[in-house]
Amino acid sequence: MDSRSPILLRLPSRRNLRWTSGVVLMGYVAAHLGNHALGLVSLATAETALQAISTFWHGLAGSLLLYGAAAVHVVLAAVALWERRSLRMPSMEAVRLLLGFSLPLLLAAHLTAMRWAHEAFAIDASYARVIRGLWSPGAASFQLAMMLAAWTHGCLGLHLALRVRPAYRRHFHLLLAAAVLLPVLAALGFLAMGRELQWTGTLPAQMPTAAQKAALDATEQDVKWFYALALLALLAARQLRAWHERRPRKASIELRYPDRTVRVPRGWSVLEASRAHGIAHLSVCGGRARCSTCRVRVLGPASHVEAPGHDERRTLERVRAPDDVRLACQLRPHGDLAVTPLFAPRLGAGAQPGRLGREHDVAILFVDLRRWSGLSERQWPFDLVYVLDRYFAIVGAAVRECGGVPNQFIGDSVMAIFGLDVALPTACRQAVRAAALIGERMDAWSAGFESQFGHRLDFGMGLHAGRAAVGEVGYLETTTFTAVGEVVNTASRLQDQSKLAAARLVISVFAAEQAGIADALGEPEMVTVRGRSKPLAVLHVPRPQLEKSVR
Repeated sequence: MDSRSPILLRLPSRRNLRWTSGVVLMGYVAAHLGNHALGLVSLATAETALQAISTFWHGLAGSLLLYGAAAVHVVLAAVALWERRSLRMPSMEAVRLLLGFSLPLLLAAHLTAMRWAHEAFAIDASYARVIRGLWSPGAASFQLAMMLAAWTHGCLGLHLALRVRPAYRRHFHLLLAAAVLLPVLAALGFLAMGRELQWTGTLPAQMPTAAQKAALDATEQDVKWFYALALLALLAARQLRAWHERRPRKASIELRYPDRTVRVPRGWSVLEASRAHGIAHLSVCGGRARCSTCRVRVLGPASHVEAPGHDERRTLERVRAPDDVRLACQLRPHGDLAVTPLFAPRLGAGAQPGRLGREHDVAILFVDLRRWSGLSERQWPFDLVYVLDRYFAIVGAAVRECGGVPNQFIGDSVMAIFGLDVALPTACRQAVRAAALIGERMDAWSAGFESQFGHRLDFGMGLHAGRAAVGEVGYLETTTFTAVGEVVNTASRLQDQSKLAAARLVISVFAAEQAGIADALGEPEMVTVRGRSKPLAVLHVPRPQLEKSVR
């Protein structure tokens, strides 16, 4: 739909519905846990807070918000389970899924004892009544398990959704402490209120009669049976569909990975195909289009794939993915395709899936020393070590002075990252200034270089900006901090392009626009960059000048 369409005509995406309903339910659970924790102060304090909370949640607005969110969340969970062709998933995701589907069974007792008792028999919510009814060891343990399951499910959902965001990672230790502390305080408050009732001998003002209790228990059992049968029916339908899809005459599709080819029933996502066949495939968010770590490059007829949905399109646009890149968790091919996962998970002993780091908007500058092969042929190895050491020092110092990180020194090439702690426009301005500063200092050095080594010194640079994964890569103890992604590959290819263009710097128009200098660098040129499906608009800068760079 056109982005200019009226907001009222835009339907919320499934991800937004899941997120919003989950936040509402998380707020409900957090309010009750906090209310329980007030029992550490006194039973009277907890009772006062409970009345205020119940007034909101039992009102029309609160009821619509709570039960609407619960219905949406359960329906979306059922739809997600139905869409899954494979139940192979990371352990954290499996725990969250099991806790989520167990919650309605656990919450049935709480809702019938509190809300249905109020609606059917006008029995007001009261801690004295609830704790008196739950004080037996079995009932109390069940209540605490219910609270822990609900809270853990919500916390895992939030963690999986937010863990790729830098702000969340910075404050993770504080959020984890709060997530652990709140249910502990709630359990202690629950026990404290029970002890207070024992000591004072206080009786609740209102308790259900035997007939009312029998009716409440029957309602609870009916709710549990209805939910359990509905869940079993869903699982049975999944099994029937799986049997139907695996029949020999059922249409299947072929997915060609770089190292193998597999056949899966039509309707499977690429991520499900990878997991079902034991193909290592990274997916940080759990297959909910909240990250792009499962992205794949797709080659095949356009008729074999559907256009990206709202959630996938938003994620792809955020990382500025080329047209031939899709999210494996969302792509369900209709026909044969070739797919190449772009983020490979770390393998080997001691592998830590989370060490890849985070996605970040960065500017990448590549610098390459020209005519190195000819110089290597004529000079002694230790003389070459001196040349490289001097060259790396010049480039590294210029990069650091401009706010970047000289990241990799490979052969006669240097890769520098800008934007780890600043916005992308600032990062691009820093990278442009670094390119100019490198040119000025390399020219000063090369003035005496030819007389000493009998060889003229030259170099080329490539600069591009965009989204990249920033973190540690490597094997076992041999790791390095770097950036990974299309932007890095493109910057390296632009550095290669500088040889053909006879220019010191080749910069993408996007990076130049971010730096605010695109209009001053002449007319752009479309070039074909290896690894990209479409030509890229670039600008050729024969000799970057400090006075023309952005300071």
